[in-house]
Amino acid sequence: MTKAIEDFSQSFYPFLHKENAKSQDLMEGLRFSLMEKARESIEVKQKFFEENKDEILNASLTIARAYHRGRKLLVCGNGGSATDAQHIAVEFMHPITVGRKALPAICLNNDMAMVTAVANDVSFADVFVRQIIALGVEGDCLIGISTSGNSENLLHAFQTARRMKLTTIGFAGSDGGKMKELKTQNLLDFCFTIPTSSIHRVQESHVTLYHIIWDIVHEFLQHKSLLEE
Repeated sequence: MTKAIEDFSQSFYPFLHKENAKSQDLMEGLRFSLMEKARESIEVKQKFFEENKDEILNASLTIARAYHRGRKLLVCGNGGSATDAQHIAVEFMHPITVGRKALPAICLNNDMAMVTAVANDVSFADVFVRQIIALGVEGDCLIGISTSGNSENLLHAFQTARRMKLTTIGFAGSDGGKMKELKTQNLLDFCFTIPTSSIHRVQESHVTLYHIIWDIVHEFLQHKSLLEE
């Protein structure tokens, strides 16, 4: 269609073009929204990693030392964070990078018979506690993931793990919630809080964080002098 014909059509038959204009406006708005979300995701990650790089290295070294001493990693979370916990366990147990060692990691969400038994017989707040008592030993590490930092079953898990002398590592979002309070009270060894109220941005940053920790743990495992300090 030539420009002259297009102009004529829009002048005399505008109703034929309204839907097309709406669709174009919608697509333009979505393009803008898409790029804003990507920009925000990048900015949140940059801010978090810049402010927490030393603490991330410390946590990674602690996990590496635990593995060096024959210990293991326990992980847990709820909802989407439960799938992140599963992902962490798979990364450590089944490394896809050539030359990386398979390392013991247990996701406490995976045994649904155990989770539902404890939830039914005791309380949902204790579904991870019972497993930590049965599986955890002094020197193990526990990672608990919560976008809000307020999951009661994770708070109970951290408290039990600390009593049993496990290293406790929390992933949270927003202001850190009750996880941050535990850290302030020296009842949590590490608390990584993603500084945004967007659950999506928090989850995206958690994924990046545990992939980076996984990689750095393996790097530390190549340096025995650091592991034996």
